[in-house]
Amino acid sequence: MSRAQVPEWETLPHALHHRAMATPDRVALRKKDLGLWRTYTWREYAERAAAVSAGLRALGVQPGDRVAVHSQNRPAWVIADLGIQAIGAVTVGIYPTAPTAEVAYLLDHSGSVVVITEDEEQTDKALQARPELPELRQVVVVDPRGVDHDDDFVMTFAALQQRGRDNSADLLGDLLRDIEQLDTSAVATLVYTSGTTGPPKGAMLSHRNLVAAGRNGERGFGLRPGDEVLSYLPLCHVAERLISEVAALASGYVVNFGEDSDTFAQDLREVQPTFFLGVPRVWEKMMATVTIRMGDADWFKRLTYRAGMAIGRGVAHRAWKRGRRGPLDALLYCLGWLVLFRSLRSQLGLARARQALSGAAPIAPEVLEFFWTMGVRVVEGYGQTENTAQGTMVPVDDVRLGTVGRAVPECELRIDEQTREILTRGPATFVGYFRDDEATAATIDPEGWLHTGDVGELDDAGMLRIVDRLKDVIITAGGKNISPSEIENQLKVSPYVRDAVVIGDRRKYVTALVGIELDTVGDWAAKNRIPFTTYADLSGKPEVVALVDEWVSSVNEKFAQVESVKRFALLPKELDTDSGEVTATQKVKRRAIEEQFADLIDGMYT
Repeated sequence: MSRAQVPEWETLPHALHHRAMATPDRVALRKKDLGLWRTYTWREYAERAAAVSAGLRALGVQPGDRVAVHSQNRPAWVIADLGIQAIGAVTVGIYPTAPTAEVAYLLDHSGSVVVITEDEEQTDKALQARPELPELRQVVVVDPRGVDHDDDFVMTFAALQQRGRDNSADLLGDLLRDIEQLDTSAVATLVYTSGTTGPPKGAMLSHRNLVAAGRNGERGFGLRPGDEVLSYLPLCHVAERLISEVAALASGYVVNFGEDSDTFAQDLREVQPTFFLGVPRVWEKMMATVTIRMGDADWFKRLTYRAGMAIGRGVAHRAWKRGRRGPLDALLYCLGWLVLFRSLRSQLGLARARQALSGAAPIAPEVLEFFWTMGVRVVEGYGQTENTAQGTMVPVDDVRLGTVGRAVPECELRIDEQTREILTRGPATFVGYFRDDEATAATIDPEGWLHTGDVGELDDAGMLRIVDRLKDVIITAGGKNISPSEIENQLKVSPYVRDAVVIGDRRKYVTALVGIELDTVGDWAAKNRIPFTTYADLSGKPEVVALVDEWVSSVNEKFAQVESVKRFALLPKELDTDSGEVTATQKVKRRAIEEQFADLIDGMYT
């Protein structure tokens, strides 16, 4: 590695201070509020983080203390995080949609002494849980509208920063002194897992882990100060944290925060990010939207769409084989850009996207091919919280659909010969689980290998293919091993299917619970004059069942007889995070689904 690739910083707060000194007036963050975008320079970013550090110190927060952040994505989230880390305290992220009981559990388990909340809703959760939290000393609210903060137990984020300014004659100087005293091997943040199989566990990530991830992000995508991203996935998830904070500090690009989750599509069109991270659900939804709209278009637009996509598909396939576009293909793509791709990508918010990433869960190759066809180079990456999302990445000049690429720099990768479990080792491997030595020992072996819990295969070129989660692999009553995620991903390629959960462990045959896409199926029903009132009503229509049945039959043709879905049932409701059915990144919680819809499942086997 050349010296130019080695960062001059050893922690994220150090990187922030470096940016503030080197490019103080360059834009670091943007936030949309009431339709207007407000900017934050690197110097303002650093000064606010320094004020948070000084304010927390004035509250008695010590190195090693845990400080929770319970908020939607906004500049205050990353400002607070870096301010917390700068004094050696530990940031604990809490999902903004977490119910009061979960908030109470996370604050209690982490032993947080301060919680920074976004608004009245999040503050109320903390106050309701207060009797169960003997270690919690202070609630700090960012947006105090509707909050009674006369109580000394509650103060505003602005007041916290002002207290910091009052206790520091030189904010950036004090920040640097704090940074120089940091132990880079110490824990910087607790990232709680989604709890798909039990109570959430707090993965401890050190400063070194985060810096290692920052190095790989900088090298892997070649991002630079002129780039822009949109922050929209929950910041307490490791993937969004890397994009909105870690890689941004490493590369110096601009992070945009939209109005709220309901304005995501509009915010994406306004920002037109040059790099975009999407979980499979986001890519699937975009593809479904385009497919349905083109189906509703007039004959000329449909003809243009088919012709343009045919051109783009040929260009993409040849680029995968060669590793780049040839002169003729570049010319063909320019033609496609003029007649179709420019307007299509602009409507999706991807007109400027040089590269894009799909992560957090497997995605169907057909979905990736769709975006490559229009020139959006979406590649898959693989990692998890426990290795700071540093596992593998697909190189854009060697794309093999169905794989998640080769090991990233500094990461060792191997497959266990007996279980086929994926093992990784490197500087991004986490410290362990907070207050859970037993789980830590079961996850990191004595040689330092992280046992991911995923089953995988390596091809001759060292490319990794994810089979499934070890615990999710289905063994039928006949002894056949089946990967449910492969079948589920194929089912979700349809614009009419939102969710799919394949069942069959210890059963005689494979079945599936299918959730319809309300918008697209509703549009289809209206065109076919099928009246409906609610989601449950629509999913119960015989015509809708027949529509899905036709698609399931076509998917079955891609699989062996033993893997084909013999029966399916349509879910009576949309799966959501509030009901604990999916995680914040839309990964299905299988155990919760199987318990909640046990009657539907039993009905498919009687």
